[in-house]
Amino acid sequence: MSVKKFIPCIYLYQKRAVKGLTDQTEVSLDPVALAREYGNSKCDGLLVFDLSSGDQEHEEALDVLKEICTAAAVPVIGAGHIRRLEDVKKLLYAGCRQAVLDLAGQDNGELLKEASLRFGSDRLLAQADGKETVEEYSALLGQYVSALLLTKSDSVRSVAGISPVPVLPMLPEISLDKLIEMLKIEKIGGIAGKLVNSNIKELGALKKLCRENGIETAAFSAAFGWKDFKLNSDGMIPVIVQDYKTGEVLMQAYMNQEAYETTLRTGRMTYYSRSRKELWIKGETSGHYQYVKSLYADCDMDTILARVAQIGAACHTGSRSCFFHEISNAQEEDGYNPAKVFEDVFSVILDRKEHPREGSYTNYLFDKGIDKILKKLGEEATEIVIAAKNPNSNEIKYEICDFLYHMMVLMAEKGVTWEEIMEELAKR
Repeated sequence: MSVKKFIPCIYLYQKRAVKGLTDQTEVSLDPVALAREYGNSKCDGLLVFDLSSGDQEHEEALDVLKEICTAAAVPVIGAGHIRRLEDVKKLLYAGCRQAVLDLAGQDNGELLKEASLRFGSDRLLAQADGKETVEEYSALLGQYVSALLLTKSDSVRSVAGISPVPVLPMLPEISLDKLIEMLKIEKIGGIAGKLVNSNIKELGALKKLCRENGIETAAFSAAFGWKDFKLNSDGMIPVIVQDYKTGEVLMQAYMNQEAYETTLRTGRMTYYSRSRKELWIKGETSGHYQYVKSLYADCDMDTILARVAQIGAACHTGSRSCFFHEISNAQEEDGYNPAKVFEDVFSVILDRKEHPREGSYTNYLFDKGIDKILKKLGEEATEIVIAAKNPNSNEIKYEICDFLYHMMVLMAEKGVTWEEIMEELAKR
């Protein structure tokens, strides 16, 4: 039996998250924060429906979708407002792992073929509302899409029998017995929609129940059990916590066996407080949860390194990291971290934009505007080409630095960050 997926939905309408495809009751004013919350749960993906009614609203929704794709820690599937090949491309370029084409449209069979040939069947899902639609397009489903999204769940069994690809029904609230019965159907690849949304905090328990009933789900597993660690005199193990994106060291705490096993079960960092002598889930009172991305043990198996997605501040003082008291710094004055140079230079450029300085060349460029910035960027690109013809490699090094500086000025002017650039590069 294949691994079953649990996928919550965000219904995006006028930059807000609403209740459903036909229910515009507001759920959240901040769909990006909602995506981050969903992504840090134990879900296996995130489905975003764009409910825009016009092209201008659609363009605004795409901007929100880009932020959602960056914020969510899981693959994003984009649906809604797809009328032509360009719309599929925009969703995928916004960062969506897959796009969903609605088979109800008159010409969407041809669009499905065209999009599949252009982007690959693994990047596409098809949306259908019932058995008749699936029967009509069944030949296309096996060849041009990777899965079927069923928006009406009253014919799941018959549709699962027709479809040659996994089916993801959009389920309302149903009983656990009914859910288990449905997920045991071979062609049901998982569930999406309101049922997952309303149980987002209980997905760990829901997946555990599935596994107890012989249904395979994606799970956070561990290569080592508690017995494999070398413990300190208190029967605990120290844990160093690090931001999984930046590598910043956030805090240090301790785990006992219960804390370790709770962390594995829930996916949220859980520790043992030696002063209070009790278990504590990081963020339970503050909301500053730490969601596990990876756990490593050191060479002696007596320390754990946890790489996490940190919500808010890690320190009880409100500081991002607990390590902020400088004791000694023997670093040379010209010392630098090569991995942070781009961010450091970019921070200075952003500061000049926010707090202009008299005589600053960066502020001169901002004052002159986008045309001047683009002119300088073009000139520096030409200088790179000329320098590349010179046998002295130092010259091209200098010109590339000039180009990168002007490129960062352009990034600041257009509101693009290095994080966004790195995210895009990583996707490619």
